[in-house]
Formats: sequence, C-alpha cells, structure tokens
Amino acid sequence: MPSELTPMMKQYYKMKQLHPDCILFFRLGDFYEMFQEDAKLASKELDLTLTTRDRGKPEDQRTPMCGVPYHSADSYIARLISKGYKVAICEQMEDPAAAKGLVELSLIHISEPTRLDVRAD
Repeated sequence: MPSELTPMMKQYYKMKQLHPDCILFFRLGDFYEMFQEDAKLASKELDLTLTTRDRGKPEDQRTPMCGVPYHSADSYIARLISKGYKVAICEQMEDPAAAKGLVELSLIHISEPTRLDVRAD
C-alpha cells in the first residue's frame, strides 16, 4: 500500500484488505472503479482502458485504474465470473450530495463462480 493515500484511497484499501481474493468494484459516483492489480487484471480481461489520475508522478508511483458505468456493471461482473474470478461490490450507502466528507461505502455483495460437481460413473 502506498504511504501517501487520500482518504478515499484509504477507504478503498480497507475494503480490499477484507477481500484480497476478489476484484473490488468500488463505487465512485456513476462508475465502479478498480485500482492497482484489480485494474490491471480487469482491463485485460474486459478489454477496458487502463488509466491513472496521477499522470504528474513518475510511472512507478502512479495508481493504475479502470472503471465501468454502474448501470452496466452486471454484464462486466458476469464476464469476470464466467472467467473464474470472484467480484466484491462496494456500494455508496448515502447520497453523495448530502454527505459531509467521504461518502459512506459498504461491501454489499460478493459474486463468485459456481462449481458444478461432475461425477464420473
């Protein structure tokens, strides 16, 4: 975890530490964002553009990120699950316009591939 974190990124890392085996869809406004290794993996698996907000920093200090619109997240999540990944969804629990400071976020769901038991008779 980087040493200098914004309050929002501290919130993200706290959620990610709880579910390190999941790709974390972290709700920010109208998008679910993914960061760091999750962003690298999701951008590859979903053919999304990998970007960063901190372009002024040296490349090794940048935070990779990618995102999907919240209203179409289900199809992206389904694609990840079909490829065998677990996905954790972290949702805004209050109206951002009414929030004082950081918007409260909570993990609301974890989706994971189902395993079919196949018996050899």
